[in-house]
Amino acid sequence: MLPAPESTRLVTIIAHVDHGKTTLADNLIESNGIISERLAGTLRYLDSDAEEQRRGITMRASAIGLRHVYNPPKMSSGSSFPQDMVVHMIDSPGHVDFAAEVTSSLLLCDSAILVVDAVEGICARTHSLLREAYLHQLVPVLVVNKVDRLCMDLGLDPSEAYVRIRELIESMNAVCASMLNSDVNDDTMEAVDGDVNANNDNDIDEKKASLWNFDPIKGNVVFASGLHGWGFTIPTLARSLFKSKTIPMKPPLLRQYLFGDFKYNAETGKVLKWKQSGNSSGEPMFAEYALAPLWEIYEGVSQAAASVGLKSELFAHNSAQNGNTGKKTENAKILASTSGMDRVLAAIQIGSTSPGVISPQPNNSNHDDRPIPQTTDDMQRLISRLGASSESSIVSAVLRRYRPLSVSVLDAVCETGPSPAKATLELRPKVLALQDPPHQNDDFDNMQQAVHQCNPENATVVAHVCKFASISRSAVTDPDLPSVSPDDQSSSIMMGIARVLSGTLCTGDEYYMFGPRYNGSSDDVPKQKIRCYLLMGSSFVRVNSIPAGHICAIYDLEKLQLKTVTLSNKKECMPLRGFDFGLQPLVKVNVEPVNASDTETLEKGLLKLSLADSSVEVTATAKGERILACLGEIHLERSILDLETVYCDGNIKIRTSDPITSFRETTAWFPNEEDFDSFRNSKIPPLRQTIIPPYCDEEGLEHAYKGRCRAVISGRGCAITIRIVPLPRSVYECLKSKKLIEGCEDDLMMLGKALKCSNNESTLTPQSALTALLGSLDDIDSNGNALLEAPVLYEGRSVKAVCSTNGEVYIPPKEEITKDGEDDSENVDGLEEYNAVQECLRTGMDKEVCDSDTNNALNDADAIALDKWRQDMRGSALAGFQLAMRAGPLCEEPVQGVAVILESVEIAMRDDGTKQFTPAKELSGGMVVAALRSGIRCALLSRPARIVEGHLKLTLHSSLAGLGSLHAVLSKRRGRVVTDSMVDGTDLIQVTATIPQAESFGLAPELLKKSSGEVTAPELVFSHWEVLEEDPFWVPTTEEEREDHGDLTTASDSDALKYIRIVRSRKGLLVDSSKIVVAAEKQRTLSRKK
Repeated sequence: MLPAPESTRLVTIIAHVDHGKTTLADNLIESNGIISERLAGTLRYLDSDAEEQRRGITMRASAIGLRHVYNPPKMSSGSSFPQDMVVHMIDSPGHVDFAAEVTSSLLLCDSAILVVDAVEGICARTHSLLREAYLHQLVPVLVVNKVDRLCMDLGLDPSEAYVRIRELIESMNAVCASMLNSDVNDDTMEAVDGDVNANNDNDIDEKKASLWNFDPIKGNVVFASGLHGWGFTIPTLARSLFKSKTIPMKPPLLRQYLFGDFKYNAETGKVLKWKQSGNSSGEPMFAEYALAPLWEIYEGVSQAAASVGLKSELFAHNSAQNGNTGKKTENAKILASTSGMDRVLAAIQIGSTSPGVISPQPNNSNHDDRPIPQTTDDMQRLISRLGASSESSIVSAVLRRYRPLSVSVLDAVCETGPSPAKATLELRPKVLALQDPPHQNDDFDNMQQAVHQCNPENATVVAHVCKFASISRSAVTDPDLPSVSPDDQSSSIMMGIARVLSGTLCTGDEYYMFGPRYNGSSDDVPKQKIRCYLLMGSSFVRVNSIPAGHICAIYDLEKLQLKTVTLSNKKECMPLRGFDFGLQPLVKVNVEPVNASDTETLEKGLLKLSLADSSVEVTATAKGERILACLGEIHLERSILDLETVYCDGNIKIRTSDPITSFRETTAWFPNEEDFDSFRNSKIPPLRQTIIPPYCDEEGLEHAYKGRCRAVISGRGCAITIRIVPLPRSVYECLKSKKLIEGCEDDLMMLGKALKCSNNESTLTPQSALTALLGSLDDIDSNGNALLEAPVLYEGRSVKAVCSTNGEVYIPPKEEITKDGEDDSENVDGLEEYNAVQECLRTGMDKEVCDSDTNNALNDADAIALDKWRQDMRGSALAGFQLAMRAGPLCEEPVQGVAVILESVEIAMRDDGTKQFTPAKELSGGMVVAALRSGIRCALLSRPARIVEGHLKLTLHSSLAGLGSLHAVLSKRRGRVVTDSMVDGTDLIQVTATIPQAESFGLAPELLKKSSGEVTAPELVFSHWEVLEEDPFWVPTTEEEREDHGDLTTASDSDALKYIRIVRSRKGLLVDSSKIVVAAEKQRTLSRKK
């Protein structure tokens, strides 16, 4: 039933939202007779879900198998014959909220049809889709869609339209070249150490550059109108002009001139250079032979409508062409004899790309029912048979025969796109490859070779399920489908969408199931019997077998609870490598059933939802919350709807919380902190957050001052001094890459001075500061935090053994902590060591000063304490750092952009009388972890507090009339416009802006309401983290501040404080009251005075 891999193509359609993917898919489906010609382009067959039809956008990727007769061009060596092909096509969503569906589609396919609007051009989503397709190693085919808008909406003549299309293709190639160059630079950096495979790498780079260069001459560019069903490529147009003897030039030579600045002189038969500017006569060949007949057809039908009194639908947006001079009559209809239709009939006689014209075959029965009208009677019969009465229907009926879109696109896919066998062997060997096993063996090598060769016969069966989908049982054709039990009222089943990589997958056979994290070390591999189905849009047809190189659906995998799975009939198999693009959910809500008895049903539904949608994250908190995280608001609405109607059997009501926003906590610099000695000796009053509840209740806060804390371990058997300073992002990147990066100099100098990386500031440079930091670096995490160990601690100079009588370290009085130096109290146990440590800390991070200090030699007790620190406590300190970074003191959100410096350690020791020192008290790892965590939190509270909020990047289009409302809404939500530029040929402005995530909820409805529809719905993607430069606990202190802000005794309701209160309230933490009684003696009387 299904052909060999050589006669198969796997292709997905990708594009920015509303650029015409589903309309194009309708035309391809219509070529197989699945839908009628009249509905093609408007039915949106693959958008089978009711919510997709209501919103008018694709939300779920849909697949369908199409048959196509491919007529390859004749070679010089002889004639070519038609080939029966099967094309598996997947229509993927364009909205960024459903990016996970696109990722799974790209993994399934080998070719990508990239659709670009000829008017709107390259949009934000186009860039990301190009990059994703390139990373998946797909072969692209560019479809320049909506070319008809250049004529009808913009009113361009054929020459102007040609220039517009040429510039669009040049822009696409510029984007691809930039992408290729960045990839080549990355590969070059990785291969600096050797140049063994330089020649092979160059060959591969040239091949990539050829595949990702859109050149109409090669045939990987299709010019089309999905709405009216026409399309063509330059090679097919060249064959048509040669067959009709319009231009007596061989097609291989003719197509070199058809798309370029060339014009043809019919009298002399010569090709001349065409100049865009100046007084050059004539039109470029593309405008004359490709676009001019199409323009003539549109204008002729519009003239025919005007002659019978109908208002033109085609040129409704172009008043210059919309002239209605005729008088409307009763039951006015456009006939073949109507004035203007003669222009249409003359235009379609030259330049047709119909298979019957360019590749006539004696048995080509597929297109016998679509001949091109030759006479007025033929045209009238065509109009009558299709019942075409409107301008659009007549144009579609004529152009589908003149230049059929489905034939052009499918021919381009068959000619340009690789077969599954060629793709796995030559183009996608890294993507479509199994993970390496822990131990190499011959069976696995044979299996890997079978996958690369896409061998369907006598080979190990390997298939990969890249996504799951919930399918209505009414859409599944399977007589042996298990019957529904009385207790199970479910109307849907879970299907896995898979690609067969090698062998033949058979219904009823058992296969081993390998999850994405399987590493080959376990012998316990689950085995499951499956059923195979062919995908036909919204229908699924059961089949007995699926050979390699095809896409299918698999039933009976739901119990595995895996989002992706690899199937094989051999236990030695490994899972497919796959891709992880790190899609970050932007919208989180807490979901709970309205009726508490439906809790179990909700949990089962959430499990099915997370299985069917790989971009959904479902987590359970310690408080019993069920957090549902989605990529955007539309994605969240769709997920909630599916949860209620599909995954929870349609008999449950769900209550959702307000959107949950993630924040980060960080700190800022003190005013004079870059001067190490001056800052250390200065006295500042305690920050406000250290004296107000609930923050002042933090354990150990009395030992913290100006970002430095002396963390005392439980039992007072040890004290660890730590300091916290801000870690700028540029410095973090330098520490991560271990080299200077552009723009980091000022931040490195600031940090170097604050930590005193050099005793002489005049010798401090960014490189010396980075060297000092790298020499002290212990750990670095993914949130921009670093753990450093001061040289005095690493060398043991600040490690002191305290031989006290009570087995405790010295604890200074609270009033002495703010001195930030030596304690002048009377001589008590541990005071000498405490003062010695404070003196060591004055050297900062200068390693040379530490090395030159010979007066502070280690005694026996200090040496034992140092060994105790290095052997038993340092690892626990690292764990305490990691634990503290997970939840900060302000609202228990992760900490970001902070450097923690371990400065000193004091350990209480006991002498048994023989100079054998041992710790006076037990110092377990858990005690050190708890002390470090508490100390870091207290040190953060003693510094200026800041909140870090996520910012989203939004892109939208606005008319000139909607700009005022757009800027007003963005300003109210603290948004910033990054770029705004006019879209060529339109009155639309493309705006790119950033907006805080906390302010982004409900943005689209507000923009639509305020601008009266003049602004399109924005597309939001995560951009970056940015510090909110507001002190949450600020209150006016000076006379000027009191005059400006009033005599406030509590913090003003700043955005930062508002966010902290919201997060603390959501997490069930104590919240400082936002309403404080200022004058308690003024009481309200209970009785109302009349």
